[in-house]
Amino acid sequence: MTGIIYKSTGSWHSVKNIEGTEFQCRIKGKLRLDNVQSTNPIAVGDVVEFDLENGPDSRNGIITKVFERKNYILRKSVNLSKQTQILAANIDVLFLVITLKNPITTTNFIDRFLIASNAYSIDTILLFNKMDSYNKDEIAQLDKLVNLYENIGYKCIKVSAIKSLNIKEIISLIKNKTIMFGGHSGTGKSSIINCIKPELKLKTGDISSQHLQGKHTTTHAELFDIDVGARIIDTPGIKGFGIINFKKNEIGDFFPEFFQNKNKCKFNNCLHIDEPDCFIKELVSSNKINISRYENYKQIIMQDDLKYRQ
Repeated sequence: MTGIIYKSTGSWHSVKNIEGTEFQCRIKGKLRLDNVQSTNPIAVGDVVEFDLENGPDSRNGIITKVFERKNYILRKSVNLSKQTQILAANIDVLFLVITLKNPITTTNFIDRFLIASNAYSIDTILLFNKMDSYNKDEIAQLDKLVNLYENIGYKCIKVSAIKSLNIKEIISLIKNKTIMFGGHSGTGKSSIINCIKPELKLKTGDISSQHLQGKHTTTHAELFDIDVGARIIDTPGIKGFGIINFKKNEIGDFFPEFFQNKNKCKFNNCLHIDEPDCFIKELVSSNKINISRYENYKQIIMQDDLKYRQ
């Protein structure tokens, strides 16, 4: 029998078959060895094959095969530096939820997330949430961020889960697709999903008054069916996003404004750091490439990402 992983909690995985019947399944032992570098060899969104336990009327099963993924979002495990975590698999569109405050989403975090989505050819849309909470100066600051990312090719939408601002636009973009919502805790991922499908009544949390960061309310990634034929994956909040499985000379290819101009550098293997006649650095100096994007790029390729915690 074939199904899709809707939720994974510990050793048990909720799987729905094509008819929509839900089964609770465990992994066949040897599958655990197939991806020893990952803390979760099976992720929400995976298409799997499973056998029923205890006869045809059973709702328990054993997962015997994970079908090849068309893509996935991967990050370093927070506490296990040599291992990785698959956040979700088989994604059509990724919504990265960003807030200017409570909590702050840095451009460093945004750029790291975009590297991961670009690497696996996942369309990514930036949702700037909590528009109802910003003052005039903060809106001006947010507009600069929107212009920055729109100018390099990313679609940006200003939203407010509280006011339901632009929720209809989001719904129009997700029909018949598998969607993942990602971002820090407290940015409003679950709140936006509740606006899309109120009957889900996903748990949402307040901001910590001490740290001005979100409190974890979503503890496991989970997939939900939406009326417009979409599947939405809600993920736990992410503090940091470590970049893995990339060589230094590959990172620039996931910065669109670098990739479009790299052939104008003197050296084919230019890292855009200390090399002479680097066209990318010329564009930075002339303000044609945003300085914060360039500084984030340098930090990513020059630092030890195993210690990344921002």
